[in-house]
Amino acid sequence: MRKILSLFMVAAMVTIFAGCPGDREPRIEITLINNKVEIDGALRAFALLYERQTGVRVNIQTFGGETPYAPSIAALFAAGIEPEIFVIEGRADYDGARWGGRITYLDGEPWLADTDLAFVSPTTGGVVGFPVAIEGWGLGYNRELLQRAGVDPATMTNIAGMRAAFQHIDGMRNELGIDAVVAMAAGPGMTWVTGLHAVNAYLTLGLPYYESSRYIDMLLRGEVDTQRLRYFAEYMDLLFRHSIPASLTVGGYDTQIGDFITGRTVFIHQGNWTDPIFADIGIDFEMGYVPHAFLPQTTDGIFIGAPSFYVVNARSQNIQEAKDFLTFMAMTQEGHDYMVLQAGQVAAFRSVTLQPPGQFSRAVQQWAARGPEHIFSWQQNEMPEGFGMGTLGPIFHLLAMQQITVDGFVQMFSDAVATLAP
Repeated sequence: MRKILSLFMVAAMVTIFAGCPGDREPRIEITLINNKVEIDGALRAFALLYERQTGVRVNIQTFGGETPYAPSIAALFAAGIEPEIFVIEGRADYDGARWGGRITYLDGEPWLADTDLAFVSPTTGGVVGFPVAIEGWGLGYNRELLQRAGVDPATMTNIAGMRAAFQHIDGMRNELGIDAVVAMAAGPGMTWVTGLHAVNAYLTLGLPYYESSRYIDMLLRGEVDTQRLRYFAEYMDLLFRHSIPASLTVGGYDTQIGDFITGRTVFIHQGNWTDPIFADIGIDFEMGYVPHAFLPQTTDGIFIGAPSFYVVNARSQNIQEAKDFLTFMAMTQEGHDYMVLQAGQVAAFRSVTLQPPGQFSRAVQQWAARGPEHIFSWQQNEMPEGFGMGTLGPIFHLLAMQQITVDGFVQMFSDAVATLAP
Protein backbone atom coordinates (compact mmCIF):
# COMPACT_ATOMS: atom_id res chain seq x y z
CA MET A 1 0.00 0.00 0.00
CA ARG A 2 2.89 2.35 0.90
CA LYS A 3 4.49 1.69 -2.50
CA ILE A 4 1.24 2.50 -4.32
CA LEU A 5 0.87 5.76 -2.37
CA SER A 6 4.48 6.70 -3.17
CA LEU A 7 3.92 6.15 -6.85
CA PHE A 8 0.74 8.19 -6.69
CA MET A 9 2.58 11.08 -5.02
CA VAL A 10 5.36 11.02 -7.64
CA ALA A 11 2.76 11.05 -10.42
CA ALA A 12 0.97 13.95 -8.77
CA MET A 13 4.15 15.94 -8.44
CA VAL A 14 5.01 15.36 -12.10
CA THR A 15 1.54 16.62 -13.04
CA ILE A 16 1.89 19.71 -10.86
CA PHE A 17 5.32 20.67 -12.23
CA ALA A 18 4.49 19.82 -15.81
CA GLY A 19 1.24 21.79 -15.83
CA CYS A 20 -1.67 21.13 -18.10
CA PRO A 21 -1.14 20.33 -21.76
CA GLY A 22 -0.65 23.50 -23.73
CA ASP A 23 0.39 25.58 -20.69
CA ARG A 24 3.96 25.89 -22.00
CA GLU A 25 6.27 24.61 -24.67
CA PRO A 26 8.24 21.48 -23.79
CA ARG A 27 11.82 22.24 -22.78
CA ILE A 28 14.33 22.01 -25.63
CA GLU A 29 17.43 20.00 -24.85
CA ILE A 30 20.64 19.61 -26.79
CA THR A 31 23.65 17.45 -26.00
CA LEU A 32 27.31 18.38 -26.42
CA ILE A 33 29.95 15.65 -26.30
CA ASN A 34 33.16 17.10 -24.87
CA ASN A 35 36.62 15.55 -25.30
CA LYS A 36 38.57 17.60 -22.74
CA VAL A 37 38.21 16.52 -19.14
CA GLU A 38 40.11 19.63 -18.05
CA ILE A 39 37.23 21.91 -19.04
CA ASP A 40 34.33 19.68 -17.99
CA GLY A 41 33.39 21.69 -14.90
CA ALA A 42 33.69 25.05 -16.61
CA LEU A 43 31.68 23.84 -19.59
CA ARG A 44 28.89 22.51 -17.37
CA ALA A 45 28.71 25.82 -15.51
CA PHE A 46 28.52 27.68 -18.81
CA ALA A 47 25.76 25.36 -20.04
CA LEU A 48 23.77 26.10 -16.88
CA LEU A 49 24.22 29.84 -17.40
CA TYR A 50 23.01 29.44 -20.99
CA GLU A 51 19.93 27.52 -19.83
CA ARG A 52 19.04 30.26 -17.34
CA GLN A 53 19.25 32.89 -20.06
CA THR A 54 17.58 31.04 -22.92
CA GLY A 55 15.59 28.16 -21.46
CA VAL A 56 17.50 25.69 -23.64
CA ARG A 57 19.10 22.91 -21.63
CA VAL A 58 22.58 21.85 -22.77
CA ASN A 59 23.57 18.42 -21.56
CA ILE A 60 27.35 18.02 -21.32
CA GLN A 61 28.82 14.56 -21.62
CA THR A 62 32.59 14.29 -21.34
CA PHE A 63 34.87 11.53 -22.51
CA GLY A 64 38.62 11.67 -22.02
CA GLY A 65 41.38 10.62 -19.69
CA GLU A 66 40.68 7.03 -18.75
CA THR A 67 37.58 6.96 -20.97
CA PRO A 68 38.94 7.63 -24.47
CA TYR A 69 36.84 9.94 -26.61
CA ALA A 70 37.01 8.24 -30.01
CA PRO A 71 35.62 4.81 -29.05
CA SER A 72 33.07 6.43 -26.74
CA ILE A 73 31.55 8.68 -29.40
CA ALA A 74 31.62 5.77 -31.86
CA ALA A 75 29.68 3.69 -29.35
CA LEU A 76 27.04 6.41 -29.01
CA PHE A 77 26.57 6.58 -32.76
CA ALA A 78 26.40 2.79 -33.00
CA ALA A 79 23.66 2.82 -30.36
CA GLY A 80 21.61 5.29 -32.39
CA ILE A 81 22.34 8.24 -30.09
CA GLU A 82 22.86 11.42 -32.07
CA PRO A 83 24.11 14.36 -29.95
CA GLU A 84 23.66 17.81 -31.40
CA ILE A 85 27.32 18.79 -30.99
CA PHE A 86 30.44 16.62 -30.96
CA VAL A 87 34.17 17.03 -31.56
CA ILE A 88 36.41 16.27 -34.49
CA GLU A 89 40.19 16.61 -34.37
CA GLY A 90 41.31 16.48 -37.98
CA ARG A 91 40.85 15.02 -41.44
CA ALA A 92 40.19 11.45 -40.33
CA ASP A 93 37.49 12.51 -37.88
CA TYR A 94 35.95 14.77 -40.51
CA ASP A 95 35.85 11.96 -43.04
CA GLY A 96 34.10 9.73 -40.50
CA ALA A 97 31.51 12.40 -39.77
CA ARG A 98 30.98 13.07 -43.47
CA TRP A 99 30.53 9.42 -44.32
CA GLY A 100 28.09 9.09 -41.43
CA GLY A 101 25.97 11.99 -42.68
CA ARG A 102 26.71 14.06 -39.58
CA ILE A 103 28.08 17.26 -41.13
CA THR A 104 26.13 20.53 -40.95
CA TYR A 105 27.64 23.40 -42.89
CA LEU A 106 28.23 26.55 -40.86
CA ASP A 107 29.16 29.05 -43.57
CA GLY A 108 26.46 31.56 -42.65
CA GLU A 109 27.09 31.65 -38.92
CA PRO A 110 27.81 35.10 -37.40
CA TRP A 111 30.99 34.02 -35.60
CA LEU A 112 32.73 32.97 -38.80
CA ALA A 113 33.86 36.50 -39.68
CA ASP A 114 35.53 36.68 -36.27
CA THR A 115 37.95 33.76 -36.71
CA ASP A 116 40.49 32.42 -39.18
CA LEU A 117 40.60 28.97 -37.60
CA ALA A 118 37.32 27.29 -38.49
CA PHE A 119 37.58 23.78 -39.92
CA VAL A 120 37.01 23.90 -43.66
CA SER A 121 35.92 20.80 -45.53
CA PRO A 122 38.82 19.59 -47.69
CA THR A 123 36.29 18.17 -50.15
CA THR A 124 33.83 21.06 -50.56
CA GLY A 125 35.53 24.12 -49.08
CA GLY A 126 32.58 24.75 -46.79
CA VAL A 127 32.96 25.54 -43.10
CA VAL A 128 32.01 22.61 -40.89
CA GLY A 129 33.89 23.06 -37.59
CA PHE A 130 33.74 25.63 -34.77
CA PRO A 131 37.26 26.04 -33.27
CA VAL A 132 37.18 25.05 -29.61
CA ALA A 133 40.43 26.87 -28.74
CA ILE A 134 43.80 27.61 -30.25
CA GLU A 135 47.35 26.55 -29.53
CA GLY A 136 50.47 27.91 -31.08
CA TRP A 137 54.21 28.13 -31.09
CA GLY A 138 57.07 30.13 -32.45
CA LEU A 139 60.54 30.59 -31.05
CA GLY A 140 59.84 31.66 -27.47
CA TYR A 141 62.04 34.29 -25.86
CA ASN A 142 62.90 35.79 -22.50
CA ARG A 143 62.05 39.46 -23.03
CA GLU A 144 64.40 40.76 -20.33
CA LEU A 145 67.43 38.96 -21.73
CA LEU A 146 66.57 39.99 -25.28
CA GLN A 147 66.34 43.63 -24.21
CA ARG A 148 69.62 43.41 -22.32
CA ALA A 149 71.20 42.06 -25.50
CA GLY A 150 69.83 45.01 -27.42
CA VAL A 151 67.97 42.81 -29.92
CA ASP A 152 64.61 43.94 -31.27
CA PRO A 153 62.38 40.88 -31.88
CA ALA A 154 60.78 42.74 -34.79
CA THR A 155 64.03 42.27 -36.73
CA MET A 156 63.81 38.48 -36.48
CA THR A 157 61.44 37.82 -39.38
CA ASN A 158 63.81 36.36 -41.98
CA ILE A 159 66.91 34.20 -41.88
CA ALA A 160 69.28 37.18 -42.12
CA GLY A 161 67.68 38.72 -39.04
CA MET A 162 67.76 35.40 -37.21
CA ARG A 163 71.44 34.83 -37.92
CA ALA A 164 72.36 38.36 -36.93
CA ALA A 165 70.48 38.09 -33.63
CA PHE A 166 71.98 34.70 -32.79
CA GLN A 167 75.52 35.85 -33.57
CA HIS A 168 75.09 39.00 -31.50
CA ILE A 169 73.63 37.19 -28.49
CA ASP A 170 76.24 34.44 -28.68
CA GLY A 171 78.94 37.09 -28.44
CA MET A 172 77.34 38.39 -25.21
CA ARG A 173 77.01 35.07 -23.37
CA ASN A 174 79.27 36.07 -20.50
CA GLU A 175 77.66 39.47 -20.14
CA LEU A 176 74.17 38.00 -20.16
CA GLY A 177 75.08 35.06 -17.93
CA ILE A 178 73.75 32.47 -20.38
CA ASP A 179 75.18 29.15 -21.51
CA ALA A 180 73.70 29.18 -25.02
CA VAL A 181 71.27 31.09 -27.19
CA VAL A 182 68.53 28.44 -27.48
CA ALA A 183 66.99 25.81 -25.22
CA MET A 184 66.54 22.92 -27.62
CA ALA A 185 66.20 19.18 -27.15
CA ALA A 186 66.50 16.89 -30.16
CA GLY A 187 67.21 13.56 -28.50
CA PRO A 188 65.40 10.28 -29.14
CA GLY A 189 62.58 11.18 -26.72
CA MET A 190 61.90 14.57 -28.27
CA THR A 191 60.95 13.62 -31.81
CA TRP A 192 57.50 15.13 -31.25
CA VAL A 193 59.26 18.50 -31.21
CA THR A 194 61.57 17.86 -34.16
CA GLY A 195 59.67 15.36 -36.31
CA LEU A 196 56.32 17.12 -35.89
CA HIS A 197 56.50 20.74 -34.77
CA ALA A 198 59.79 21.57 -36.45
CA VAL A 199 58.75 19.82 -39.66
CA ASN A 200 55.61 21.94 -39.70
CA ALA A 201 57.83 24.96 -40.28
CA TYR A 202 59.01 23.39 -43.53
CA LEU A 203 55.41 22.53 -44.43
CA THR A 204 53.63 25.85 -43.86
CA LEU A 205 55.88 28.82 -43.10
CA GLY A 206 54.91 31.72 -45.36
CA LEU A 207 51.86 30.04 -46.90
CA PRO A 208 48.37 31.61 -46.76
CA TYR A 209 46.44 30.00 -43.93
CA TYR A 210 43.67 28.49 -46.04
CA GLU A 211 45.98 27.64 -48.94
CA SER A 212 48.69 25.87 -47.02
CA SER A 213 48.60 22.36 -48.46
CA ARG A 214 51.29 22.81 -51.12
CA TYR A 215 54.18 21.16 -49.29
CA ILE A 216 52.20 18.53 -47.42
CA ASP A 217 50.65 17.51 -50.74
CA MET A 218 54.13 17.20 -52.22
CA LEU A 219 55.32 15.19 -49.22
CA LEU A 220 52.43 12.77 -49.53
CA ARG A 221 53.40 12.26 -53.19
CA GLY A 222 56.95 11.46 -52.08
CA GLU A 223 58.39 14.81 -53.14
CA VAL A 224 60.21 17.71 -51.48
CA ASP A 225 61.08 21.26 -52.49
CA THR A 226 64.84 20.84 -52.28
CA GLN A 227 65.72 24.54 -51.99
CA ARG A 228 63.10 25.15 -49.29
CA LEU A 229 64.24 22.02 -47.46
CA ARG A 230 67.84 23.25 -47.56
CA TYR A 231 66.84 26.60 -46.06
CA PHE A 232 64.99 24.71 -43.34
CA ALA A 233 67.92 22.39 -42.65
CA GLU A 234 70.30 25.34 -42.36
CA TYR A 235 67.94 26.94 -39.85
CA MET A 236 67.74 23.80 -37.74
CA ASP A 237 71.52 23.58 -37.84
CA LEU A 238 71.63 27.19 -36.62
CA LEU A 239 69.41 26.30 -33.66
CA PHE A 240 71.40 23.18 -32.85
CA ARG A 241 74.79 24.90 -32.97
CA HIS A 242 73.55 27.56 -30.57
CA SER A 243 72.09 25.13 -28.02
CA ILE A 244 73.57 23.57 -24.88
CA PRO A 245 75.17 20.38 -26.32
CA ALA A 246 74.19 17.94 -23.58
CA SER A 247 70.62 19.26 -23.37
CA LEU A 248 70.32 19.11 -27.13
CA THR A 249 71.48 15.56 -27.69
CA VAL A 250 70.49 13.64 -24.56
CA GLY A 251 68.23 16.01 -22.64
CA GLY A 252 64.47 15.71 -22.47
CA TYR A 253 61.49 17.98 -22.03
CA ASP A 254 62.24 18.83 -18.41
CA THR A 255 65.83 19.67 -19.26
CA GLN A 256 64.80 21.96 -22.09
CA ILE A 257 62.22 23.76 -19.95
CA GLY A 258 64.70 24.02 -17.09
CA ASP A 259 67.38 25.59 -19.26
CA PHE A 260 64.97 28.34 -20.28
CA ILE A 261 63.40 28.90 -16.86
CA THR A 262 66.74 29.26 -15.13
CA GLY A 263 68.00 31.83 -17.64
CA ARG A 264 70.62 29.60 -19.21
CA THR A 265 69.19 30.53 -22.65
CA VAL A 266 67.34 33.41 -24.27
CA PHE A 267 65.09 31.30 -26.55
CA ILE A 268 63.13 28.05 -26.42
CA HIS A 269 61.54 25.92 -29.15
CA GLN A 270 58.18 25.20 -27.48
CA GLY A 271 54.50 26.18 -27.58
CA ASN A 272 51.96 27.74 -25.24
CA TRP A 273 51.13 24.34 -23.74
CA THR A 274 54.15 24.99 -21.49
CA ASP A 275 52.36 27.82 -19.66
CA PRO A 276 51.09 25.68 -16.75
CA ILE A 277 54.66 24.66 -15.95
CA PHE A 278 55.81 28.26 -15.87
CA ALA A 279 52.80 29.20 -13.73
CA ASP A 280 53.52 26.43 -11.23
CA ILE A 281 57.12 27.57 -10.87
CA GLY A 282 56.17 31.22 -10.71
CA ILE A 283 58.74 32.70 -13.10
CA ASP A 284 58.99 36.47 -13.02
CA PHE A 285 60.23 37.38 -16.50
CA GLU A 286 58.15 38.31 -19.54
CA MET A 287 58.02 36.05 -22.59
CA GLY A 288 56.97 36.29 -26.22
CA TYR A 289 57.43 34.69 -29.63
CA VAL A 290 59.38 35.43 -32.78
CA PRO A 291 58.77 33.46 -36.00
CA HIS A 292 60.73 30.38 -37.02
CA ALA A 293 61.89 32.55 -39.91
CA PHE A 294 64.14 30.23 -41.92
CA LEU A 295 63.47 31.76 -45.35
CA PRO A 296 65.27 34.71 -47.02
CA GLN A 297 61.96 36.56 -47.43
CA THR A 298 60.06 37.97 -44.47
CA THR A 299 57.64 35.55 -42.80
CA ASP A 300 56.18 37.52 -39.93
CA GLY A 301 53.98 34.94 -38.24
CA ILE A 302 53.83 31.92 -35.93
CA PHE A 303 52.10 28.55 -36.16
CA ILE A 304 48.60 28.63 -34.76
CA GLY A 305 45.95 25.98 -35.01
CA ALA A 306 42.79 24.72 -33.42
CA PRO A 307 43.41 21.16 -32.20
CA SER A 308 39.70 20.35 -32.02
CA PHE A 309 36.41 21.57 -33.47
CA TYR A 310 32.74 21.41 -32.54
CA VAL A 311 30.59 19.93 -35.29
CA VAL A 312 26.81 20.32 -35.44
CA ASN A 313 25.34 16.91 -36.12
CA ALA A 314 23.12 16.86 -39.20
CA ARG A 315 21.31 13.82 -37.76
CA SER A 316 20.29 15.58 -34.54
CA GLN A 317 16.84 16.97 -33.79
CA ASN A 318 17.76 20.53 -32.79
CA ILE A 319 20.28 21.82 -35.30
CA GLN A 320 19.38 25.50 -34.98
CA GLU A 321 19.53 25.36 -31.20
CA ALA A 322 22.99 23.83 -31.43
CA LYS A 323 24.11 26.63 -33.76
CA ASP A 324 22.65 29.22 -31.37
CA PHE A 325 24.62 27.78 -28.46
CA LEU A 326 27.90 28.02 -30.37
CA THR A 327 27.08 31.57 -31.43
CA PHE A 328 26.41 32.51 -27.80
CA MET A 329 29.78 31.04 -26.82
CA ALA A 330 31.66 32.95 -29.51
CA MET A 331 29.80 36.26 -29.61
CA THR A 332 28.89 37.18 -26.02
CA GLN A 333 30.84 38.39 -23.03
CA GLU A 334 29.57 35.40 -21.08
CA GLY A 335 31.05 33.12 -23.71
CA HIS A 336 34.34 34.98 -23.69
CA ASP A 337 34.53 34.75 -19.90
CA TYR A 338 33.93 31.03 -20.11
CA MET A 339 36.52 30.33 -22.81
CA VAL A 340 39.35 32.39 -21.34
CA LEU A 341 38.80 32.89 -17.61
CA GLN A 342 36.93 29.73 -16.65
CA ALA A 343 38.27 27.15 -19.13
CA GLY A 344 41.70 28.79 -19.34
CA GLN A 345 41.82 28.59 -23.12
CA VAL A 346 43.10 30.87 -25.86
CA ALA A 347 39.91 31.79 -27.68
CA ALA A 348 39.92 31.44 -31.45
CA PHE A 349 37.97 34.66 -32.00
CA ARG A 350 39.46 38.09 -32.66
CA SER A 351 36.80 39.99 -30.70
CA VAL A 352 37.84 38.30 -27.45
CA THR A 353 39.70 40.96 -25.49
CA LEU A 354 40.28 38.98 -22.31
CA GLN A 355 43.86 37.96 -21.65
CA PRO A 356 44.61 34.33 -20.81
CA PRO A 357 46.74 33.93 -17.70
CA GLY A 358 49.76 32.29 -19.42
CA GLN A 359 52.33 34.52 -21.11
CA PHE A 360 52.89 32.32 -24.16
CA SER A 361 49.13 31.94 -24.48
CA ARG A 362 48.79 35.71 -24.44
CA ALA A 363 51.46 35.91 -27.12
CA VAL A 364 49.58 33.40 -29.26
CA GLN A 365 46.40 35.42 -28.83
CA GLN A 366 48.18 38.62 -29.85
CA TRP A 367 49.62 37.04 -32.99
CA ALA A 368 46.21 35.64 -33.95
CA ALA A 369 44.59 39.05 -33.45
CA ARG A 370 46.97 40.57 -36.01
CA GLY A 371 45.14 38.75 -38.79
CA PRO A 372 45.55 35.79 -41.12
CA GLU A 373 48.76 37.06 -42.72
CA HIS A 374 50.49 36.61 -39.36
CA ILE A 375 49.52 33.01 -38.69
CA PHE A 376 50.54 29.80 -40.41
CA SER A 377 48.63 26.56 -40.19
CA TRP A 378 49.34 23.12 -38.78
CA GLN A 379 49.92 20.41 -41.37
CA GLN A 380 52.22 18.07 -39.46
CA ASN A 381 49.32 15.89 -38.40
CA GLU A 382 48.49 15.20 -42.04
CA MET A 383 51.64 13.10 -42.38
CA PRO A 384 51.16 9.34 -42.19
CA GLU A 385 50.96 8.03 -38.66
CA GLY A 386 54.43 7.56 -37.17
CA PHE A 387 56.28 9.11 -40.09
CA GLY A 388 57.17 12.40 -38.41
CA MET A 389 58.31 11.06 -35.06
CA GLY A 390 59.50 7.62 -36.13
CA THR A 391 61.13 8.35 -39.48
CA LEU A 392 62.01 12.05 -39.65
CA GLY A 393 62.74 12.62 -35.96
CA PRO A 394 65.87 10.45 -35.87
CA ILE A 395 67.31 12.40 -38.81
CA PHE A 396 67.15 15.59 -36.72
CA HIS A 397 68.98 13.76 -33.94
CA LEU A 398 71.80 12.89 -36.31
CA LEU A 399 72.12 16.54 -37.32
CA ALA A 400 72.09 17.60 -33.67
CA MET A 401 74.88 15.09 -32.94
CA GLN A 402 76.79 16.50 -35.95
CA GLN A 403 76.93 13.00 -37.37
CA ILE A 404 75.51 14.35 -40.63
CA THR A 405 75.86 17.70 -42.38
CA VAL A 406 73.12 19.93 -43.73
CA ASP A 407 73.62 18.19 -47.10
CA GLY A 408 73.25 14.83 -45.41
CA PHE A 409 70.09 15.97 -43.65
CA VAL A 410 68.54 17.14 -46.92
CA GLN A 411 69.41 13.85 -48.59
CA MET A 412 68.13 11.63 -45.78
CA PHE A 413 64.94 13.68 -45.38
CA SER A 414 64.33 13.53 -49.15
CA ASP A 415 64.96 9.79 -49.26
CA ALA A 416 62.55 9.22 -46.40
CA VAL A 417 59.84 11.27 -48.06
CA ALA A 418 60.38 9.40 -51.33
CA THR A 419 59.16 6.22 -49.61
CA LEU A 420 55.71 7.82 -49.40
CA ALA A 421 55.29 7.94 -53.17
CA PRO A 422 52.09 6.14 -54.22
